[in-house]
Amino acid sequence: MLYPSNSVDKLGFTEIKELIKAHCLSVMGQQMVDKIQVMNNYDQVHKFLSQANEFKNILENDEALPIHHFFDIKSLANKARIEGTFLTEEEFFQVQASLSTVFAVIAYFNEREGQYPSLEALFEHLPIEKSILKKIELIIDPKGKIKPNASREFSELTSAIAKAEHEARKKIDQIFKNASSNGWTADGSLTIRDGRLCIPLLAENKRKVKGFIHDESSSGQTVYIEPEEVFTLNNRIRDLEFERRREIVKILTTLTDELRPYVPLLLSYHSLLTKLDFVRAKALFAIDIDAEMPIVVNEPKIKLFNARHPLLLLSFKPEKKTVVPLNITIDDTARIVVVSGPNAGGKSVCMKTVGLLQMMTQAGLLIPASDASTVGVFKQLFVDIGDDQSIESDLSTYSAHLSKMKNFVEMANSKTLVLIDEFGTGTDPQFGGPIAEAVLETLNHKKVKGMVTTHYSNLKLFAGNTPGVENASMLFDNVEMRPLYILEVGKPGSSYAFEIAQKIGLPQNVLNLAKNKIGTNQKKVDTLLVDLERDKKEIYDTKLSLQKQQKRVDDLLAENEKLKSYLDENKKALIRDAKEEAKNIILNANKLVENTIADIKSSNADKEKTRNLRENLTRELQKNTVKPEISKKIITEDELQPGDWVKLNDSETIGQVIELTKDNVIIALGDLRTVAKKNRVQKVSKKELPKEVRKSFSAQTSDFASFSPEIDLRGKRGEEALYEIEKLLDRGLMMGINSLKITHGKGDGILRKLIRDYLKKYDAVSRIEDEHADRGGDGITYVYLK
Repeated sequence: MLYPSNSVDKLGFTEIKELIKAHCLSVMGQQMVDKIQVMNNYDQVHKFLSQANEFKNILENDEALPIHHFFDIKSLANKARIEGTFLTEEEFFQVQASLSTVFAVIAYFNEREGQYPSLEALFEHLPIEKSILKKIELIIDPKGKIKPNASREFSELTSAIAKAEHEARKKIDQIFKNASSNGWTADGSLTIRDGRLCIPLLAENKRKVKGFIHDESSSGQTVYIEPEEVFTLNNRIRDLEFERRREIVKILTTLTDELRPYVPLLLSYHSLLTKLDFVRAKALFAIDIDAEMPIVVNEPKIKLFNARHPLLLLSFKPEKKTVVPLNITIDDTARIVVVSGPNAGGKSVCMKTVGLLQMMTQAGLLIPASDASTVGVFKQLFVDIGDDQSIESDLSTYSAHLSKMKNFVEMANSKTLVLIDEFGTGTDPQFGGPIAEAVLETLNHKKVKGMVTTHYSNLKLFAGNTPGVENASMLFDNVEMRPLYILEVGKPGSSYAFEIAQKIGLPQNVLNLAKNKIGTNQKKVDTLLVDLERDKKEIYDTKLSLQKQQKRVDDLLAENEKLKSYLDENKKALIRDAKEEAKNIILNANKLVENTIADIKSSNADKEKTRNLRENLTRELQKNTVKPEISKKIITEDELQPGDWVKLNDSETIGQVIELTKDNVIIALGDLRTVAKKNRVQKVSKKELPKEVRKSFSAQTSDFASFSPEIDLRGKRGEEALYEIEKLLDRGLMMGINSLKITHGKGDGILRKLIRDYLKKYDAVSRIEDEHADRGGDGITYVYLK
C-alpha cells in the first residue's frame, strides 16, 4: 500500500518509468511499463528482479538475443478470431515476422538451457507450433506480398495480366512512334492520365488519332489521348486485375480460416514478446544507472551499500560528475533513523534515495547499489515530502502534514516504511517539536521502520536516548564551509546556521545580534556538535591512515609467508643435493685411497713415489674442504633498543637509535636522520660517548622539554612572524608533533592571510583550520602536520 497516492511522483518513480519506456521497442512494452506497480509479495518481487538481472547479464556478457520484430499480433489474432474476416498481406507479414522472432528466441534459450532459469520460465510449457509459420510462408513472400504460385488461378491471372500489359505497351509504342514521325505529337513522351497511358498530341492533330481524350494542358495546345486499340486492351487488363484481387481475397480468407484455430496460441506468443520487450527495457535502464540485483529477503529491513540516487546519477553523467554513495541500515535494532545536519547538506536526497530504491526493488527493478546490499519487502510505504497544502480542502501546509501524521499513526505497523521530510516544521517550533516527538515515539512503539529529517534539537535528544531510534548526520567541512554529502550514523549533526550565514556574507553585527538572542544551552549544544564534527573528521582521517598501514602490514606478512615457504622448499632441496654430493665424495675418496695404496705397493714404497702420492691425496682432500666463513657480529633487535647509542662500522660517526624496522635501524645524527643496516652498527655505552655528544644530547633533551606547540604572533611584523613560524614548523617536525596552534589575531586579516598563504606552500602541512567561533574563530589557525 502506498500513501499518499502521489508518493510515486514525490520520490521520482514516475520519471523512472518514463526512462524505461524510452527503451521499449513496441507500444505493448510501453503499456506494460505504465502498469508497473510496487508489489508486496516476496516471490513476485524476486521473480521480476531475477528476470531483469538475467537479461542484463545477456546484454553484457552473451550473444545478442535475436529480437528483430515486435508487432501487435494480439489485435491481429482478435481480428482473425471472427468468422468471415481475413487478414491482409501486410498483417500476415507481421504475424510471420513475429512468429520467426518467437521461435528464434526459444531456440536461443534452449541452446543455453538452465543458464537463465527466470527467463526460461516465461515460455515454459509454451508449445512451438511451426506449422502456422509454414502455412504463411507458402502464401506470403519475405517482402510481405502474395507469392505468384499461391494458387493456380492466381498464377494464371498474373501471367495473363503481364501478357496483356505487354501487348498494350507494344501497341501504344507503335502508335506513338507513328504519330511522332508524322509530327503530330507535342514535346514529351508517353504519360499517365486518370490511370491510363496516353499520347501527348498537338491540339490541331487530335482528330488524326482515334481514341479517348483524358486531359489537356493548361494552355489547351496539348491533348492527352488513349488510342482506341489500346483502350480495349487496358479494359481487359483492368478486368483481369479485378479477378486477381478477388482471388487474393479468396486466398487470404482460406489462410485466415487455417490460422483461426491457433488464435489462443498466437495470443500466448504475443504475451511472450511483450514480456521480453518489457524485461529488455528494464535491463537496458539498469545498465544506464549501473544497477545491480540486491539480496532480497522476506522481512522488512534495508541495508544499502554504495547506493546512489538514479536520477541524480543520470544528470551527473554528461558532466562526468560522481554521486557520493550512501551506506545505511534500517532493521530491528535501528528502526528509525533521524537525520540532521546543515541545509543543502543532502538530507532530503539521502531519504529520497532510500525511498526510491525501496520502491524500485519492490517493483522488480534493479537498483544502483552494491550487490551485497540487502533489501526487504514492506507491506506499506508512507511518505510525507514537500508541501501538500490545498485551497480546495482548506488545508494549510502544517494541516496537511498533521493529516498525514494522523494516518501514519493509525495505519502503520511493523511492516511499514515511513519517510518524513523536515519532521515537525510548518508551525511554532515550541509546539511543533513536541508534537513531532510524540508522533515519533508512537511510531517507534509500533516497531515501524523509517527515516526522518529534522533540525529540531528535541528530536535529536530523543533519538539519542531511545532504543530503536538512531541519530545520523550529513557531514560538513567546517573549514571549507561546504557539505560533504556523506551520511554518518550514530550522532546528530549541527545545522551550521551561523557558519553558513557568515560564508554567505550576512553582516557580522547581525550575526552577533542573533547569537545573543539564542539560549545559552542551545549555543553550548551547537558548539559541542561542531566540535564533535571536527573530532569525528580527525578520527575518520586517522582510521583511513590506519587502514592503509594495516594493509601494508598484511601485504608484508603475506610476502614473508611466501618467502618462508620458498626458503623451506629450497632448504630441503639443498640438503638433498648436499647428501648426494657427500655420497659421491666418499665414493671417490675410497677409490683414491685404494689406488694410492696399490701404487705404493707396486713401487715397493719408493720414497719419491710415495711423497708424490701423498701430495696428490692432500690436494684432493683440500678440494672438498669447506672454508670457514668469517663471522660478523650482528646486533639483534633484543640487543638494540630505541634510545641506545651506536657507532657506524665504516666511520667514527655516533648517533642515537630512534626506531627499529626489520633489519634496519633509524639513527639521529644531531638534527639529521639516517637509515643503516643492523650489521653495520655497533652499540656504544654512554661512558664511551665523547663529551661533545653528551652535551648535545642533554641540550636536545632540555630543548624537547621546553618546546611548546603554540605560538602567539600578535603585534609582530610579517617577516618576523614567518621566521618564527618556520622555526616552529622545523622543531615540530623534528620532534614528531602532529598539530600546532598559531594565534595571529583578526584585525584587518593581513597577517592571517600572509601566514596561511605561507603554510599552504609548506609541503609538510596536511591541512589548516579555524578555531571555533566561540574560542577565537579565524583569529587562531590550527596547523596539522603530515
